[in-house]
Amino acid sequence: MVVISRRKFVVVSLASGFTLATGPINAAVITTTASGLVAGEVKIPVAGGSLPAYRARPSGKGPFPIALVVQEIFGVHEHIKDVCRRFAREGYLAVAPELYARQGDVSKLRDIKAIIGIVSKVPDAQVMSDLDAARAWAKTDYGDDARVAITGFCWGGRVVWLYAAHSQTLKAGVAWYGRLRGDASALTPRHPIDLVGELQAPVLGLYGGKDQGIPVADVEAMRAALKAAGKPGELIVFADADHGFHADYRPSYNAAAAHEGWQKLLAFFKAHGA
Repeated sequence: MVVISRRKFVVVSLASGFTLATGPINAAVITTTASGLVAGEVKIPVAGGSLPAYRARPSGKGPFPIALVVQEIFGVHEHIKDVCRRFAREGYLAVAPELYARQGDVSKLRDIKAIIGIVSKVPDAQVMSDLDAARAWAKTDYGDDARVAITGFCWGGRVVWLYAAHSQTLKAGVAWYGRLRGDASALTPRHPIDLVGELQAPVLGLYGGKDQGIPVADVEAMRAALKAAGKPGELIVFADADHGFHADYRPSYNAAAAHEGWQKLLAFFKAHGA
C-alpha cells in the first residue's frame, strides 16, 4: 500500500490568471465563457487536507461523463481552467486538481528552473492517489463514474499514460506531448514506455514533429511497444508542431494542430465510452 505524505499544503487556493513564468500572453488566447455553466474552484478531500481544483460542468443534475484534466508544468492556471470550460461545453464534468499543492506554488515564479525544482518533488504515487480522489469527488457532483476519461498536457501528458496503467476502470486517455522516457527515481520509478504492458485503457498520444524535448524516435518506439504488447491506442505526430502546440497563450501554439487534436480527443473519448 502506498502511503501519501500528510505534509502541510502549500497551495490552498488556485491562482487567478496565468502563471508568471509563461511570459507575455499570446493574442490568440482562447477564452471560453462560463455563462450557463457551473464553474469555479472546489476543494477535494485527500490525504492530509483538501486539494484545490477547478471544476466546470453543464448546469443540471447529469449524470455527466467525467474528464480529469491534468495540468502543464505551470499548474492549474487560466489555460487549464479554460480547457475545463471547453469540456463542459461538450457535456462533460471536467475537474483539474492542483497536483503540486503539497510541494509549492509555481504560479508566482518567473524562473522555469525554480518551477522544475518544485515539480521534481511531486511523487507519481501521490498524483495517482489525488486523481483517484478527484474522480471520487466528481461522482458526488453529478459525475458518471462509469464514463471517466483523462487528458493532460506536457507534465500532465506523461501522467495520462501513468493513470491509464493505474486505473482499472478508466475509459480512455489523451496525452498531449507527454514525455515517454526518463530516468528512474524514488519519486518517478517508471515512465510510460516502461508501463505499456500494464495499460488498462486505450491512450491517444498527440505529439509535435518539431518537439526538441520528445524526439519522434521516442514516439515511434512507443508505437512499436504498444503493437508488441497488443494494447489499443494511437499515436499521432503533427509534423509542423512544436512542444506545447495546444497552449494558445504561448508562442508555441499551432492553431491547426491544436484544433485537429481537440477534435480527435473528443472523438476518441466518445469512441471508447466516455
